[in-house]
This record gives sequence, structure tokens and C-alpha cells, in this order.
Amino acid sequence: MKKLFILSIMIATAAASYAQDFKKDVAAAKTAYNAGKLEDAHFALQQTLVQMDITIGKEVLKLLPEKMDTLKVNATEDNVNGNVSFVGATIHRSYGMGPKKTEVEIVNNSPLLGTLNAFLTSPFLAKMGGDGNSKVLKVQGYKGRLTKEQNMDGNAPSYKFEIPLSNALITIDAANSSESEIVAFANSLPMDKIAKLIQ
Repeated sequence: MKKLFILSIMIATAAASYAQDFKKDVAAAKTAYNAGKLEDAHFALQQTLVQMDITIGKEVLKLLPEKMDTLKVNATEDNVNGNVSFVGATIHRSYGMGPKKTEVEIVNNSPLLGTLNAFLTSPFLAKMGGDGNSKVLKVQGYKGRLTKEQNMDGNAPSYKFEIPLSNALITIDAANSSESEIVAFANSLPMDKIAKLIQ
């Protein structure tokens, strides 16, 4: 009960801090706009959007599973950062340790979305870009590109699964894995809930 109370206070404090930053940035934007300083107004609004994207990213992290098959989450590596372009956020979580590690990264407004969507929707481009190690798969109704990467050390191959989701790109990197494992990992993600939060 005590832990729940402390967690509630921490969440309330973080929400109040974000609300203050939000109000401060909006007020700064309004003041700059009224003074004719459009560049300053634009910057303050961008700061507000970055903070909002980071807050949404932290909510997305809460949706991700605590385990992927037998791999436990590395909570200390959880991370949400604003993107360099002031648009969107990058959400990172990893599972497992050592040679058997899987990483999930969700990049909101990823610059790679256009290229990947072209690859997924055009059989001609998919055939041209295919080297026998890439293929298109569908998981939970979403198309994605699965790429197999051979390891030089003789271990099992690594796989990368890239799935465009609304305006974000989900990338799952699984070292020393199999195709069935990475597809199971992708199926363990609540895609529809993530899409709803980040749209």
C-alpha cells in the first residue's frame, strides 16, 4: 500500500511538472508571438510538442510486455527521447542479456517510413531490393519487412523486423534468433493500442 501511495505521488508530481512546463512554453510562445518574435514563438511551441511526444512515449513503454518469450525486460535500459527534428520521439526497450538479446525501438515520425512503405506496397521495388534475406510478412494486420542477417561467429542468425505503424516505425532486432521467435515477439506487442496512442 505504501509503495502504491509513493508511486501515485511520483506520477502526480511528474504530471504537475509537465503541466507547468507546458503552460510555461505556451505562455512564452504567446508572449513572443504578440511581440512579433515569430521564431521564438515557433521554438517555444516546438518545445511543447517535444515534451508531449516524450510523455506519450512513456505511456507507450507501459504497454510493452515485461517478457518476450523467456527474455525478461531490462528496465534500466528503457528510454524515451525527443527526436532531433523536434518531431516525434524514440522509444527504446530491450529484453535478455548477452548474445541472446532483443531490442524494440519505436520511432514516431521516422524518416524511413516513406522508403519502407514504398518497399512494402510495390512488388517491383520489393523484388529489386530483395537479396533473398528480406521478405514481407504480416503481423496483426500490419505489413512489415523481415531481414535475416547471418552472424560471422557461427551463432544463429539475427533478425530485424520493421513494421510501419500509423506514423511510427517499430523495429525489433533479435540477436541469435529464429524467424518464428521474432514473429512471436512481434505478435506479443499490442500494435493497435500503440497505434492509437502515437497517431
